[in-house]
Amino acid sequence: MRIRDNWNRPVCSVPGERVDVMERFTDDYNWTFKFTGRVIEGVINMGSYNYLGFAQKSGFCAEASAAVLQRYGGGVCSTRQEMGNLDKHDELEQLVARFLGVEAAMTYGMGFATNSMNIPALAGKGCLILSDELNHASLVLGARLSGATIRIFKHNNMQSLEKLLRDAIVQGQPRTHRPWRKILILVEGIYSMEGSIVRLPEVIALKKKYKAYLYLDEAHSIGALGPNGRGVVDYFGLDSRDVDIMMGTFTKSFGGAGGYIGGSKVLIDYLRKHSHSTAYAISMSPPVAEQIITSMRCIMGEDGTSLGQERVDQLADNTRYFRRRLTEMGFIIYGNSESPVVPLMLYMPAKIGAFGREMLKRNIGVVVVGFPATPIIESRARFCVSAAHTKEMLDEALKKISEVGDLLQLKYSRHHFVPLLDRPFDETTYEETED
Repeated sequence: MRIRDNWNRPVCSVPGERVDVMERFTDDYNWTFKFTGRVIEGVINMGSYNYLGFAQKSGFCAEASAAVLQRYGGGVCSTRQEMGNLDKHDELEQLVARFLGVEAAMTYGMGFATNSMNIPALAGKGCLILSDELNHASLVLGARLSGATIRIFKHNNMQSLEKLLRDAIVQGQPRTHRPWRKILILVEGIYSMEGSIVRLPEVIALKKKYKAYLYLDEAHSIGALGPNGRGVVDYFGLDSRDVDIMMGTFTKSFGGAGGYIGGSKVLIDYLRKHSHSTAYAISMSPPVAEQIITSMRCIMGEDGTSLGQERVDQLADNTRYFRRRLTEMGFIIYGNSESPVVPLMLYMPAKIGAFGREMLKRNIGVVVVGFPATPIIESRARFCVSAAHTKEMLDEALKKISEVGDLLQLKYSRHHFVPLLDRPFDETTYEETED
């Protein structure tokens, strides 16, 4: 309650690289808030998942969406299986399949429900789900709703995963010791609280060795990772056919809403009949579908420009620069050097509120995270870098972060840190060197 003013701040502009925030105050210790009537303008937005800068109110995406809104209206008012299937939905699904390099794809109106409603269609009683301990709440809910047995392996730890796989095959189901009907491994591309990238080549090797199935959630990595912006499979240069179920959302890199599942035609045809999202959920709004189609074509270069590729490259440059500067300043940051999700460790719960307020005073909007989203002594601020951020914006943000870091004594790293050349790519182990 003491730090509640750091969340749910009302934004009254497009959530682009800068936002306008409505100022609030409280006179009853954060139980209720009132507006002062003032708007804090031009706040540098370091919190949105707008990785490629497609959250705009002008430009080709907005114009295309406005034209589709005029023609099709705002919504379909029906499910896909009844009367809610438009040509725009079919066009989007064919485009997504080409973008991912899979046989077929299916789209849904809500990203969270893509996980929570489709995992129960893919696994059930007599199946085993192996889930990373830091998986998103939607994956956890989907696994629980499925009725399958769930076992957790340590985050990005291949020894832990292999031990569970081996035990599952040797022991079989509890009591009866019959073989499991299916073993499904659930992982994410980029973990949104850690900024770490899944060790996908090793996960695929284990999946093949033990004949399991792999479900990859690319909510944060699709569009934001890889030389062509096609996610973690593109980042490692792997074959998309090695991933059985490719899932992702359109809410981040594409500036839209909803999610998708890609895979073999057999899988997608099965989901069209058995997924709760297809049978009961309203189909995607046509202007939203058009926003995704236009932005995805831009990333693929099918719009006749190199703008999409430039944005993918710009995001990678911004990410490396921002992470390097924070490390040089003496902050402890988590995750992989290529990940646009940058957690800066605060550790002390008392510093959550102070950091959020001090940054807003300096016109920087940040997301601060504490318990229960993280362990109670691992409070952090989470920055999300965007291709829309200019170097001047990042430098201004870094200057203010450094100021607040000195004020709150957040520069916990006392030595220069040099990454070990032979270290695993996702682990934050460093070698201390003398000044």
